[in-house]
Amino acid sequence: MKLSNKITASLDAIPYAPIALFLRVVAAHPFFASGQTKIEGPTIGGDVFGADVTVQIPTAVRDATFALFAEEYKLPFISPSVAAYIATALEVALPVLLLLGLLTRLSALGLLAMTLIIQIFVYPDAWWTAHAYWAALLIVIIARGPGVISLDHLLFRR
Repeated sequence: MKLSNKITASLDAIPYAPIALFLRVVAAHPFFASGQTKIEGPTIGGDVFGADVTVQIPTAVRDATFALFAEEYKLPFISPSVAAYIATALEVALPVLLLLGLLTRLSALGLLAMTLIIQIFVYPDAWWTAHAYWAALLIVIIARGPGVISLDHLLFRR
């Protein structure tokens, strides 16, 4: 067997599940972090093995979020206040679902749609700095699914 075939066989043996989990974590992070800046509410969590895992529980959308949508984002076809509520809700909920692997493909599709909206209407110069990478991660998750380390697998196995 040629060396290249041995290397390919070894790489093919890597299970998809840990890769999918890593993809889900990395894809969820920027959206969840952004959502956290848009909400008010009590915080939970703290330091875990030297990492800050403080999470804000949403009770309200920040006034600054409404201003951001009115002054900077300016999406067409939708009022700034409605856009602020929708985007904030999606940025809080979809990354959590993605991380848990629950309704994973639908969540990834929603985040991909958000990525494209952000790319087209908000930050059109950010394709190669962020959006292409987010899209690539999300497309793999949409195409291949969440893997076996997911609630989808636990709840909906065939």
